Amino acid sequence: MGLIAIGAAIAVLVGLGAGIGIGIATSKAVEGIARQPEASGKIQTSLLLGCALAEATAIYGLIVSILIIFMFK
Repeated sequence: MGLIAIGAAIAVLVGLGAGIGIGIATSKAVEGIARQPEASGKIQTSLLLGCALAEATAIYGLIVSILIIFMFK
């Protein structure tokens, strides 16, 4: 059971990368809006799409970790 828990923990670490990626993207979007306020609509749209994709990656990692726990029980 110990190796299963380690495998699930490694699968959940995907969320760490997604969180860092969303933070970097948000900081760059705010920086871009500060430099060009007239482009805020396009920047915001791109930011939301990128954040959604990064968050989907984190959710996939969570699903994989849950599957590992329950399939190899």
